[in-house]
Amino acid sequence: MSTTIPFEKNNKKTIRSWAMFDWANSVYNLVITSTIFPVYYTTITRSEAQGDRVNFLGFEVVNTALINFVLAAAYLIMALSLPFLSAYADAKGKKKQCMMFFTYSGAIACSCLYFFKMETLTFSIFMYAIAAMGYIGGVLFNNSYLPQIATLDQQDRVSAQGFAYGYVGCVTLQLICFVFVLKPEWFGITDASFPARLSFLLVGLWWVGFSQIPFRKLPNNSPSQVDTQLSLGQKVMKEFRHVLGQINNIPAIKRFLPAYFFYSVGVQTLMIVATAFGEKILNLGASKLIATILLIQLIAIVGAICMSKLSTWIGILKY
Repeated sequence: MSTTIPFEKNNKKTIRSWAMFDWANSVYNLVITSTIFPVYYTTITRSEAQGDRVNFLGFEVVNTALINFVLAAAYLIMALSLPFLSAYADAKGKKKQCMMFFTYSGAIACSCLYFFKMETLTFSIFMYAIAAMGYIGGVLFNNSYLPQIATLDQQDRVSAQGFAYGYVGCVTLQLICFVFVLKPEWFGITDASFPARLSFLLVGLWWVGFSQIPFRKLPNNSPSQVDTQLSLGQKVMKEFRHVLGQINNIPAIKRFLPAYFFYSVGVQTLMIVATAFGEKILNLGASKLIATILLIQLIAIVGAICMSKLSTWIGILKY
């Protein structure tokens, strides 16, 4: 049963448990968003008869355009719904339950990509979208724990620790998947699609398995102190308006949010289309693409730690 009692901040075990959620779910971002899935997808959806066009729900579209539009739709749904879902979690004291719901939904959907072949294209595309929504939702609620587990002066260090755990975790599983993809003959694998599909299953199992560590340790939030006479919908709207009111009263956040929006759009776009661009336009090949992105993750581990040190040195924006 989740606890709602005051929680000790800066507890090392709690912080490590919180960081393990990044270890758990970052494998989705690397294997599914950036490396093996995009390569597998562009390969399996290309044929001599239709080229790079596929049939989805009765429409004939370019394969890379389809996957990008589906992912954009999934992100848009989450962008519109998460403010209300987070308000619901605050009002009802169900932050951990929401985090678990998105985690399990995303991991199960990701595991279902094991069955992705051309004859299951429609089903697999929907699973891909659900996995993306599960990842985004889980990250949002996990990030919201940062002020709850760390004091302001420790939040940069703790955040960097989460990023570092995430990079190490995703690289670890990526290397395991890398062996299956590049050396299938070592394991007697003759089905060319099996190594990639096995990687998708491993991502789902890794995601669920290591998420149990933060789920056991992290506290739940207490329900907001709102009028008990209000309906659930009214409580959620009241909580949502309260948050908007706080944002309007903090000029720094009002400047930060639009800037972060455009920054995030740019970064996410690069992450989503980079592999398809390298595969279709630059013809780099699966091995070079995966190795390049793997190298980027290793560099990012150092970057996360350095940025934490830099923020300690020059200070952070306070309001």
